[in-house]
Amino acid sequence: MNNDRKLIFFHSPNTRSAGAAILLEELGAPHELHVLNMKAGEQRGADYLKINPMGKVPAILHGDALVTEQVAIFVYLADLFSEAGLAPALNDPLRGPYLRWLAYYGSCFEPAVVDRALKRDPAPPQMCPYGDFDTMLKTLVDQLKKGPYLLGDRFSAADVLWMTSLTWITAFKLVPELTEIMDYIGRMKGRPSVVKVTARDAELAAAHQPK
Repeated sequence: MNNDRKLIFFHSPNTRSAGAAILLEELGAPHELHVLNMKAGEQRGADYLKINPMGKVPAILHGDALVTEQVAIFVYLADLFSEAGLAPALNDPLRGPYLRWLAYYGSCFEPAVVDRALKRDPAPPQMCPYGDFDTMLKTLVDQLKKGPYLLGDRFSAADVLWMTSLTWITAFKLVPELTEIMDYIGRMKGRPSVVKVTARDAELAAAHQPK
């Protein structure tokens, strides 16, 4: 792994990369912020497509290592800055549950929410990555009932991922505003990292106009 931990972080306000921005603040990770104006289509420009051919944010450059895909970025950053304590160590019994909830977000939660938002039927059970929406959501809510955070009393990078996602998704009414979900969001929305990134993104978004 590159011993120089300075990163380039490709970000755009009001996108999924807000979670990675909050995580960088939580980790105290030194980074160069490279902001893309998506209203002007900068994510589809030739320069950025050399970074990420998918034209998506977030993306991280760490030396020659390119890391894309939200969950991969969370795993990578939390391990790179392990002294912050946001990722259980490999020999920690919580490592498995931690990875489970990171993976569950991308493999089950997002596909289910997209299907529900588009009012389309899920794939047949033998092909569907999440089974059915109600069971998927109940599995998450049952976990939130067990403690203030996904790992019980321990706050982790997984909570940054889920808190930012649930904040957006409940705002758009894509999942019900259940007590367990709203209390979970409320426990974290006052964290300094969340306040800082939210304010900065509001300024960036206001400055971004189509070209």
